[in-house]
Amino acid sequence: MDTVDVAADLRREAIQVDERRLLVLAGDRDRGYDHLEAILEALSVPITGTTLVGPDDRLRCEQLPQSNVDSLLGTTRDVIALDAHDGLRPNALGKVVGAVDGGGLLVLLTPSFETWPDQRGGFAASLAVPPFDADDVTGRFVRRLVETLRAHRGIAIVDLERDRVVDDGLTDPAPRLATTVDTPSPPPDHRFPTATYEACRTADQIEAVAAVESLFDRERAAVLEADRGRGKSSAAGLAAGAFAAAGEDVLVTAPARRNARELFERARELCETLAEGRSVEAYCIETEAGGSVEFREPTAAVDECESADVVVVDEAAALPVATLESLLAASRITFATTIHGYEGAGRGFSVRFRDRLAESDHEVADCTLVEPIRYAAGDPVEVWAFRALALDARPPVDPLVADATPASVTYRQLEPEALLADERLLREAFGLLVLAHYRTEPNDLARLFDAPNLTARALLVDGHVVSVALLAREGGLSATTRARMYEGGRIRGNMLPDVLTSQLRDERAGEPTGIRVVRIATHHAARSRGLGSHLLEQVRAEVTGETSADADREPVDWLGTGFGATPGLVAFWRANGYATVHVSTTRNEASGEYSALMLTPTSDAGRALHDRHAEWFCRRFPAVVGDALDDLEPDVARALLRSVDASPTLSLSDHEWRVVAGAAYGPGLFDVDPGPFRRLVVRYFVDDPDGIELTAREERLFVLRALQGRDWEPVADRLAYHSTGQCMRALGDALCPLVDRYGTETARAVRDRFVDG
Repeated sequence: MDTVDVAADLRREAIQVDERRLLVLAGDRDRGYDHLEAILEALSVPITGTTLVGPDDRLRCEQLPQSNVDSLLGTTRDVIALDAHDGLRPNALGKVVGAVDGGGLLVLLTPSFETWPDQRGGFAASLAVPPFDADDVTGRFVRRLVETLRAHRGIAIVDLERDRVVDDGLTDPAPRLATTVDTPSPPPDHRFPTATYEACRTADQIEAVAAVESLFDRERAAVLEADRGRGKSSAAGLAAGAFAAAGEDVLVTAPARRNARELFERARELCETLAEGRSVEAYCIETEAGGSVEFREPTAAVDECESADVVVVDEAAALPVATLESLLAASRITFATTIHGYEGAGRGFSVRFRDRLAESDHEVADCTLVEPIRYAAGDPVEVWAFRALALDARPPVDPLVADATPASVTYRQLEPEALLADERLLREAFGLLVLAHYRTEPNDLARLFDAPNLTARALLVDGHVVSVALLAREGGLSATTRARMYEGGRIRGNMLPDVLTSQLRDERAGEPTGIRVVRIATHHAARSRGLGSHLLEQVRAEVTGETSADADREPVDWLGTGFGATPGLVAFWRANGYATVHVSTTRNEASGEYSALMLTPTSDAGRALHDRHAEWFCRRFPAVVGDALDDLEPDVARALLRSVDASPTLSLSDHEWRVVAGAAYGPGLFDVDPGPFRRLVVRYFVDDPDGIELTAREERLFVLRALQGRDWEPVADRLAYHSTGQCMRALGDALCPLVDRYGTETARAVRDRFVDG
């Protein structure tokens, strides 16, 4: 067996057809590295074009651990070797595949295919969340991965244990006919130099450059979306160079400098073609016209974006939504992003940030690049990766589920073995999760198959998935584990008990057992029909035993959820019986929102957990919302307080009631003692009493001024009051019905004195 010949033949064919090929060295790790070294010595690949992804620096080339492969985004390699012997992270595999250039080779070093599914590496160990251990983690994801490696074309498999080539991976493609490629033509009335468009390699790139060219007008945004290898970064680079040649200052940002390398190379090439550019350094170009293209780290870019003429964000989906939203302060901005989620930040860009962009003042030009540039269309490694990681998973087409109603659907548990056996079912369920949630990523596919604490439930209509929920079992922790959590230890996979214990100092919180709804998604063609609520009803009925005759069913004390809080989402969960017990004091990096935790009890133990945390939430919220949450959106605050299931005590002294009633009905001032006002306002929101008809504007005034303590003038401006005086009077007027409802005899005496007077 000569693996060097196998690799050389693969590489030769890959170059011939401008595709990639994959070589698997399955067996002993050291033998695999021996073969890999021989292969790299024989192939005419420069060291700078080779990367080893693995735990050890065993080759004379760049080495990265799987946890750091984000740095490959926006770059290409001729050969990448991925060592999977200590475990394989699906996210890392996706990113690695995307970085292999046309004509390149991806090499996987794996255990033997027979033993690999039974091994538990680092990633698999992370799935063993308490109270489960490593023996409870399965190897279904790897088993499926092995099956795809055996089944797909363009993949060579070498069995190192038996010293034989199982598959040479050659596809023996038919010779391709020479085609005449038309010289790219710029669009009519273009404003970029003609050379900008002549540097484009596809019609898609021309459209992308033209979309960015529209940024010559103010308050514009361009969005370039594509799978990897379609030239979106190159198009953004050409446009950046053209702007610089016109004397504009272009600020470029990305998760890391390295991610923008292709963009700067194309910008530099164009400026040199136009005899305009000179490089000050690798990531800074200046032009004779006085323009520039310069990289800034994301944090610095947020601070400087308003002063730049044009901003370009590469690998946008890898940045937190909050950062992207802050960058909208730029008048003219371009976002270049990948569609199928190699970035590891999931679909925060397309699911969450797109809404922010649509609400902004920017007129948006969209462009999707389809034609591959980095490698030929139909590249077998891309086809394999999409299937192996479900990157192109999609929910069923609209007509198949368009008529679904709660009465016509079937509730079903999606067992991992059933998903393994039914590729269509898997693609529909996972595709729905991917499209509906900003955090779903390839790692979640492995969790769905192997994590012992995760299960999935779905509603099906005529066998097609119309709604799906991903559920995690949490709690049920031993006293030792709870103590470790209370003392600051990191306990994986128990998000709700962890927050309630470590942050809110409740050492008993991890004792009851609960089910957290990690994700829930309904097909867009069947939304607003109660399907999501119906799915949650079925989950509750199952865990409480209403639909199960299983006497051995493990009891569940609570159902819960945690999510980036928006008024609509809070209202949805509240309508389904969930109540707020906590809101985070920092924003979620991916969604840019504060996270809400909500519970609904299913036993006495769950009720006790919920009740004490609801009471504590009411008690601390007036202080927190004026401090760490002083930028919480008023409508989110209103929704959160209205979703609390508690009756907070309202203990104001006689003097405090005189202050409050005097500000409502007389000449008193809120500013002299805000504390009692805050407690009163929280009680009002939590009670949501009938008979008090305040407007949304008045309630927002309560949040902005009474709870968050924002200055009168900006509050008046935001709520469109003519003056601060009018705003102050409006607060007093809004307090009157609260004094009437909750006030003591002392408060009523103050009221009557001024009303009668």
